[in-house]
Amino acid sequence: MSAFDFSPLFRGTIGFDRLARMMDATNSNAQTYPPYNIEKLGDDSYRLTLAVAGFRADELEMTVQDNTLQITGRVKEEAPQGQVLYRGIAARAFERKFVLADHIVVDGADLRVGLLHVALKRVVPESLKPRRIAIGAAPSAPAIAHAA
Repeated sequence: MSAFDFSPLFRGTIGFDRLARMMDATNSNAQTYPPYNIEKLGDDSYRLTLAVAGFRADELEMTVQDNTLQITGRVKEEAPQGQVLYRGIAARAFERKFVLADHIVVDGADLRVGLLHVALKRVVPESLKPRRIAIGAAPSAPAIAHAA
């Protein structure tokens, strides 16, 4: 995949540097391990699922900073039970980053049968939600009294 240079787009703009960083992070993220799925469960809920076979919950770490979800896995070395003839299960350390849209929060995480499920939810503040404005009748004009 080729890299794009977005600097001409941002020459005449102010305050879009976060967008530029997000585009750079997306273009340079060529990691393939661990594999993952992103599912939309409803209008405002999503689930990120990572295949983390061989990792225990205490070997995984999740942090959110500046709208970036970072998931890190580090396998603790254990004494081998026997001689390993073939190692096909990848249990190498990893670091995966996901850029979250505005108002997306991590709602929880669960590790089951080698899959890390991360619940994500869109929480829009009340001040940003559309609101209905009631339209009332204009105040009645005062009656003009005619002197007879």
